[in-house]
Amino acid sequence: MNALKFITCGSVDDGKSTLIGRLLVDSRSVLQDQLASVTSAGAHGADDEVDLAALTDGLSAEREQGITIDVAWRYFNTQARKFIIGDSPGHEQYTRNMVTAASSADAAVVLVDATKLDWADPALKLLPQTRRHSLLVHLLRVPSIVVAINKLDAVENPTVAFEHIRAALEGFAAEAGIPLKAVVPISALKGYNVVTAADGWAGYQGPSLLDLLEHLPNTVAETELPFSFAVQWVEKFSSSSDTSQGRRVFWGRVTTGGVQVGQTVRVLQGPQGTGQTATVAQVLDHARQPHAVLAGHSAGIVLDRELDVSRGDWLLAVDASAPGADEFDEAPASPIPVAREVSATIAWLDNEPLVPGRVYWALHGHRWVKAKVRRIVHQIHIETLAETDATQLPPNAIGVVELVLQEPIATLPYTRSRGLGALVLVDTASHATAGAVMLH
Repeated sequence: MNALKFITCGSVDDGKSTLIGRLLVDSRSVLQDQLASVTSAGAHGADDEVDLAALTDGLSAEREQGITIDVAWRYFNTQARKFIIGDSPGHEQYTRNMVTAASSADAAVVLVDATKLDWADPALKLLPQTRRHSLLVHLLRVPSIVVAINKLDAVENPTVAFEHIRAALEGFAAEAGIPLKAVVPISALKGYNVVTAADGWAGYQGPSLLDLLEHLPNTVAETELPFSFAVQWVEKFSSSSDTSQGRRVFWGRVTTGGVQVGQTVRVLQGPQGTGQTATVAQVLDHARQPHAVLAGHSAGIVLDRELDVSRGDWLLAVDASAPGADEFDEAPASPIPVAREVSATIAWLDNEPLVPGRVYWALHGHRWVKAKVRRIVHQIHIETLAETDATQLPPNAIGVVELVLQEPIATLPYTRSRGLGALVLVDTASHATAGAVMLH
């Protein structure tokens, strides 16, 4: 199986860094000198104590404050699989870091701290950040979502606490349409159900968290969609007298579909969104070997003639049923729609509220275009999931908006394509990431 890239998320101090430290230590993925640097002698002859969170909190500010600020990536492997873990921050003000990590993850482990909840109440309420992060990983199409209820070793009745918290989580997930792979009771500090299953603990009879992670699927590449390719870098041959094809290689990653020699493609560029067609003369993989390349892999594409193609332009599939075009005609239509006006769900990440009329930079693939917020359709409230009218979106809110773009872009709904359906809004003055946009 391929390496699984997953993140941990949830409210602040739910034990995300400790959980990752436990995974690293119990899977024996920590060197002895690293372990020694975070180990202190126990008091009065007790066993040595390991500060598990210190294994992942790499910034000095994180160690000083005892919180996670940026996403920390760690790597480990078991006999069954390799893993890439992203420890994302729980504070609301760092939600943008969590969104960045989740956008490319195969799975998400949402942690819930049992000691912060009224676990004895069958109708308990979840923390807002637990609900927010669960909604965001679902909206970002993270394929597998697992919930780990942590610190059950610190409550009086772990079985009752697990039963009530799991019921609250499953009720919220059903209401929000979030598919949960599993809900697991754990103690990251003690190691219960993290690497080794603690049979019957907290009334749970099931696999450990690591067992679950070893069998989760990777994100499926979008190979069934029409071909699309965002040009990231243009390489010119240093010397070539061959005029039977273009003399530049367009490098990037195939976003959707696949590309092969002989395929007709359309260039999407310019304010009008129109481009010309060309035939693919060569396809190189990441090692410069010639063969077809599918979505999710890097490719170098050489066209059969010279066209003005730059970083940020797109190469798109051409509708096979459309009439052909010669080099002086506009290209026939692509099966991938091109639009300047879009509707989208947005996770607002800026410190300043989103208001209609503001103009931002929008990043689509490697292309920057100006985007104006035409209107806010509604806001989705974290607590109730109700959709209410809004004149602005406050920081860390989720809502639906309409955008008008200065230039057309190739679009598919985010529910179909993570690559074509995503935009990032950036403030034109501060250059701060302002919003994560998922197109409808």
